[in-house]
Amino acid sequence: MIDRIFLSHPRSVGESYAEHAATAARFGFTMIVGGAACLLHAIVPAVFPRTASDRVKKLYMQMKARQPAFAQSRPAFQEPEWQIEYEI
Repeated sequence: MIDRIFLSHPRSVGESYAEHAATAARFGFTMIVGGAACLLHAIVPAVFPRTASDRVKKLYMQMKARQPAFAQSRPAFQEPEWQIEYEI
């Protein structure tokens, strides 16, 4: 039971429990900061105009780098279907 709850997933991604906890905590803190910036941006659009999206892209690139097969592909946010087209 303890193995399944605490150790199985960290092992499946090649980490010890402590390594996985540190990485997950760092990612979580980054998401909290980005989320707070996004909420403030919702109220006052002039503040933190790119902070949340920059944090998301940073985390995405870090996750991508941790997965060798995934690391070879182009980032999804650079794919044409993710690009916003503006009509003038």
